[in-house]
Amino acid sequence: MLYLIMSKIKKYYLYIISGILFFGIVYNTPNSNKKEEKNMNKTVKTDKEWKDCLTPEEYKILREKGTEMAFTGKYYKHKEEGVYICAGCGDNLFSSKTKYDSGTGWPSFWEPISGDKIKEEIDKSLPFVRTEILCNNCGGHLGHVFNDGPNPTGLRYCINSVSLDFKPKEDK
Repeated sequence: MLYLIMSKIKKYYLYIISGILFFGIVYNTPNSNKKEEKNMNKTVKTDKEWKDCLTPEEYKILREKGTEMAFTGKYYKHKEEGVYICAGCGDNLFSSKTKYDSGTGWPSFWEPISGDKIKEEIDKSLPFVRTEILCNNCGGHLGHVFNDGPNPTGLRYCINSVSLDFKPKEDK
């Protein structure tokens, strides 16, 4: 009887160990580490390096989470076709195809080029909670995202012009 119980227990542990090994192999394949590999290529600079490569206004907004005055930014009424890139690292962030006039005084987009280009964090710097958005590559402050945007996403990515540069669409 004891032998029968022990063999069932061994069999049970064998299933558990097999499952652990299987999932360990599946989830540690080269493709599952793509996110970590991509993170290794992020732009990392010291505070001094950022101060040396950014204008004082860019530094204030991108690194110190400042905000430019509404209706004053260079991309607020910008209509050219192309891609808006991070002023800190040059990573592609937004397409002109998703830009719209929200009436807020800042460039607004209803969607980033790709979800992995933007990092979201909770912002409690005001008496109400907002969702701050950062460049996922360099960590630069871009602005905030709100849920009062147009279809198809219902989102409004409200961005500081100073956080952006622009690459015009190339004619073919």
